[in-house]
Amino acid sequence: MVTTGQNDRTERDAGPIAPALCDVLLVSLRALGDAGDTDLACRLAGRACAALRGRDSVQWRRFNVLLHRLAPRTGAVGTPQS
Repeated sequence: MVTTGQNDRTERDAGPIAPALCDVLLVSLRALGDAGDTDLACRLAGRACAALRGRDSVQWRRFNVLLHRLAPRTGAVGTPQS
């Protein structure tokens, strides 16, 4: 497989970016929950968990912990919204 120097650098540098982006997203989701939109924060944390499942167990665990901390502050699951 032949690659260019640009692609090599991008792939090499991508590793440390994911944890940094997860840090930003986690802080943002905590702030969203603290601002009163806990349902949305949980939905987004759940999507992050699903995206990370089987790919990055360390980052998956961080979102899973956040999801479990936020979940008790949400409304009842399956409750119809009016």
